[in-house]
Amino acid sequence: MKTKVIAVFDIGRTNKKFFLFDSNFQEVYREYIRFDEITDEDGYPTENLEALENWVKEVFDKMFNSPEYEIVSLNFSCYGASLVHIDENGKVLTPLYNYMKPLKDEVYDTFYDIYGPENELSRTTGSPKLGMLNTGMHLYWLKYGRPNVFKKIKYSLHLPQYLSYLFTGIPVSEFTSIGCHTILWDYGKKDYHAWVYREEIHEKLPPIASSRETIPINYKGKIIKIGSGIHDSSSALFPYIRSITKPFLLVSTGTWSISINPFNKEMLSLKDMENGSLFNMRIDGSPVRVSTLFLGNEYKLQVKALSKHFNVGNDYHKTVKFDQGTFFEINKAFVHMFKWSSIASEDMPEETTIPYDKFEHAYHQLLLELVLLQEKRIRSAIGNTKIERLYVDGGFSDNEVYIQLLSQHLKNMKLSTTDSSLGSALGAAIVISDVALTPKFLKKNYALKKHKSLIL
Repeated sequence: MKTKVIAVFDIGRTNKKFFLFDSNFQEVYREYIRFDEITDEDGYPTENLEALENWVKEVFDKMFNSPEYEIVSLNFSCYGASLVHIDENGKVLTPLYNYMKPLKDEVYDTFYDIYGPENELSRTTGSPKLGMLNTGMHLYWLKYGRPNVFKKIKYSLHLPQYLSYLFTGIPVSEFTSIGCHTILWDYGKKDYHAWVYREEIHEKLPPIASSRETIPINYKGKIIKIGSGIHDSSSALFPYIRSITKPFLLVSTGTWSISINPFNKEMLSLKDMENGSLFNMRIDGSPVRVSTLFLGNEYKLQVKALSKHFNVGNDYHKTVKFDQGTFFEINKAFVHMFKWSSIASEDMPEETTIPYDKFEHAYHQLLLELVLLQEKRIRSAIGNTKIERLYVDGGFSDNEVYIQLLSQHLKNMKLSTTDSSLGSALGAAIVISDVALTPKFLKKNYALKKHKSLIL
């Protein structure tokens, strides 16, 4: 007899993952792949959407025909701030533009001259000025920068909803993608911002569907429930919300490190925005205070440079364990040594200087400087909320140096980690399943591990 399972595609900027979960949300199958980037019409690197589509369909069909598993439902967890534009026939009109693609100053100038001031628009939408990371700005740029393309757009779908559309043929919008620093949503009014209506952008956005709802479709003769998809950070948060009753902060790490506080109900102030806070959205449309850091991206760039500097293999950093003696040595006369490539920091020097003769020392220095930035983001997300519990999931949850340094700098908090591979995928499976979670869920399903600082 086949095991009934929930299938989830968990699509990150780097890793594309496919999971099967049984009725107890235990992982029974996983598959990973990476794709080389292509370039858009301007020569800027971007996701190979066609390769992603083909892989999603091939993997799903393979497991749909598996002799071991019976797929009863399917959902999607994807990185945010990325739109797929389709015409009235469902044809994709543009590349999946990279959210790091730079925009010309005149785009911002024109927009904020009409709809500013910038700080007030950022406050009401919970979205700082982030270029294409604001998908509202993406649509505004497309309307005036590519007007012929914009006119052909029937719907603009965030990536999780586009992958759902591939299976259902039904275009929808969804709260967690709409509320992900898009400048589209007015959190005070609980509706699209006035500028969205004035520019008639709302006409390109399909009706909003609940993250909990599924659409039954006949897939090759079998009825399968398909979810509308969910933004990965919001998905990672969901199992914690459902299983923990006391206030906590979640740090979801990967290409971006997102410090997520679902317990601060206050609207953002201008000071909060200056301190790096913004809003994401829960599946019911309510705001979640977050603070972002381009941690994984910066880590990747700096580790690559360090590996070259010390003439070690590209994966050597994975072997480095936390060493208390090394920490004391670099901390006793600490100075900032790294110039960041993708992070802005007032403390960084004009050039990177590496005085150490061992990779391990330089690596500890790198992680210490990144953790200091991480600490600021965590405290910004906490705000005035009384929080004593900190959970870390994602790629850095199994980085011993990062975890030990973080526990040292946040001694007043109880720090726990969860399995790095499951965070957003398991959330996507749970959100379309009408089940209650117990407090033991994280330990049983997420390999929850409590940490204490080893630094004396």
